[in-house]
Amino acid sequence: MSTPQSSMLTKQVIRDGLSYILRGGLRIKNAHLPTNQHAIPTNFIGVCVASNPNPAVDDYVVQQLKNIGITRVRLDFTYGDLDSFNARFLRRLIAEKFEITLHIIQPFKAAKNMLTQPEQDIWQHFLASVLTSFGNQIHAIEIGNTINRKRWAGYTQDGFLKTWAIAHSEIKARGVPLIGPNIQDFEPLYNVSLLKTFKYLHQLPDIHSNNLFVERVTEPERFDHRIFKYQWARFLKYNLIKKARILQKISHDFGVKSTVSSVAFWAIYRIQRLLPDGLQKQADYAVRYFLLLAASGSFTQANWGAFICQREGLITDGLTEADYPDLERVSYYKNVDGELKHYQQHPSFHAVKTVVNLIHGARYVAPIATANGLEIHHFVQGTQHFHAAWTINGKAASLSEIYSADALKISKILHRDGQELTQKPDLITESPIYLLWDGEAPTVSNPQLAKDLSIHAHVQDLHYFEFKGNDWHGLVLAKNSHDAQLILQKLHPQTLQAPNKDGTLRHARNAIWAVPDPRDSGLKQLTIKQPIKMYPHKAFLDRFKPSKAKRSWNGAMELMRRGVATAQPVAYFEKMGDTTLKQNFYLCEFVKADANIGQIFSAYARGEYDFLDLNPELVYTQLAQYCHTMHSRGVHFRDLSGGNILVNIHAKKQLSFSLIDTARIHAYNHSIDFNLRIADLTRACHKLNWAGRERFMQIYLGLSGRQFTWQNRLQFQLYDFKVSLKRTIGRKAIKRLLQGFKGNT
Repeated sequence: MSTPQSSMLTKQVIRDGLSYILRGGLRIKNAHLPTNQHAIPTNFIGVCVASNPNPAVDDYVVQQLKNIGITRVRLDFTYGDLDSFNARFLRRLIAEKFEITLHIIQPFKAAKNMLTQPEQDIWQHFLASVLTSFGNQIHAIEIGNTINRKRWAGYTQDGFLKTWAIAHSEIKARGVPLIGPNIQDFEPLYNVSLLKTFKYLHQLPDIHSNNLFVERVTEPERFDHRIFKYQWARFLKYNLIKKARILQKISHDFGVKSTVSSVAFWAIYRIQRLLPDGLQKQADYAVRYFLLLAASGSFTQANWGAFICQREGLITDGLTEADYPDLERVSYYKNVDGELKHYQQHPSFHAVKTVVNLIHGARYVAPIATANGLEIHHFVQGTQHFHAAWTINGKAASLSEIYSADALKISKILHRDGQELTQKPDLITESPIYLLWDGEAPTVSNPQLAKDLSIHAHVQDLHYFEFKGNDWHGLVLAKNSHDAQLILQKLHPQTLQAPNKDGTLRHARNAIWAVPDPRDSGLKQLTIKQPIKMYPHKAFLDRFKPSKAKRSWNGAMELMRRGVATAQPVAYFEKMGDTTLKQNFYLCEFVKADANIGQIFSAYARGEYDFLDLNPELVYTQLAQYCHTMHSRGVHFRDLSGGNILVNIHAKKQLSFSLIDTARIHAYNHSIDFNLRIADLTRACHKLNWAGRERFMQIYLGLSGRQFTWQNRLQFQLYDFKVSLKRTIGRKAIKRLLQGFKGNT
């Protein structure tokens, strides 16, 4: 008997996997691109289901499955379930004629002890009992549950091979299709080694299963940075499609005809680490995930799991994150929690319902655009052709630059959640849409992202309107086309002109002034920003950048979509072919403020510790939390001076902050590193005395379990020196010198 291994990642797994890789096993030409012209199964999308002791939950789940249009389900079944509510629920699913994959799993302790004879006997008896009761009424049985995660499943390699051998013998003797071994994530060493071993032992599954998650890559389309880190991601091109095609190739190379993804989902709490619109983003990602897997042509099935759960479900159970079970539901979806009266469909329910209705039984034709930030995929369902279109997060593409006016006129456009859009959108965004035509789809020209443009796709009750005319172009964000036209009529860029210095809020390199908001009968104001002075070196460097107006718009959008407060963008306009770099305007809502952080910190530096009745500890704590959230959500502000952080004081001295002057922002899809964070905070704290700086930084760094070190202090000192140098010999010093010279002549 072989010596038991403490982990599934054994030397044998590594040897088998590396040997396969070195022989070119993972090599597929253009593997990151979809395959053309293939049929999508009529039951491609399934869902992992569960119930609980309340029989009414059975009724609810069945009805919701019918509502969403899914006919294929996966149910976890373990020791004791033959006498529990799970057997009742299984019989109900059978009676309703669902296509059922029964996922038979062992408790952790049993899996851990599978090399003992008593545990093997229990496993064999349980399998035989389940097969006798249900074997001829289900579609397939899956064996294995996230086996490469020992802390979830409990298996050693030898223990799992014994589990598999017993299951293979029992299941194949009954003629039931066998699915397995259920590898978690994309870790092909395990797939290769196990399938090689199964083949040698004549124990191959009928269907190869893998939980093909990509949620830690943040978006379904992204190249995986976890494979040799970010600098290699675009070179290796390991996106969802490439992973699916490689897993299919591994299956075929070892003699298994089909591959499925047993479970995948986006957990709302994980999305919200970066983006606050967790429910909407889950719906976006669900659609994009299933469309890309369908386009890959590699999997015959893909399941969402769990169906009902507050964290990852298409339906919430109404509970909180604290109520989530200790064992991840991807490994064991034991039961539905919560009370039936609190169950509620998430937006992802409607999004998945729409994609199920459109692609099940359809034919995938070809990608129109893919793997470059813009995704457009051509499908045919009967005589109807349709394009599924979306972008990566924060980006946009112009419909009118991709489709002709005639093509758009005869199209029907569906929202991600299935509603027909009576007012056709101007932009393709990260939230997918479907363009449908009766008959042939139109020819598409030059499908690409709008250059250097960021947007927030989920601004509530607002829409984007393109503006083009008289050598000007831009975007307006408004409630409807009427409001957009009001803005263009009253504030058309051809009529905008910066007032003289006395009529502006600021007049330096940029002119900033306020005007009545044409949508609000003069009660509210808008702020307009225009560059009016361009130093020679900036004029040269900025020729290679978007206009200042567009950079301000982009920065504000990146803040908004991350839930960081800023002045609400209204529009940006830029003149095409402008060589002066001054013919551009950024419009946003005017933000009233009680003070800015520069004023508050200057007061503290003077010893005024009751400035605006705000004690320093309160300000430091709330500002630190605000900045920490911004940095954790991937924003490097790069101009976080005290004057750019506006402060409003609310009841019980709760502060709200809003950022202005957003043109220099750099945004990332991950939390920024601490050098960049400190670079921001040296600016924010410049007017604060050292005692205040140290206390503020202690609070800020404490949110991440860090200390304020001498290296951090050095960064503050270097910034102080830089500012002092600019005042002594920089542009401001030269300007003061010239003004003094003029005053003396």
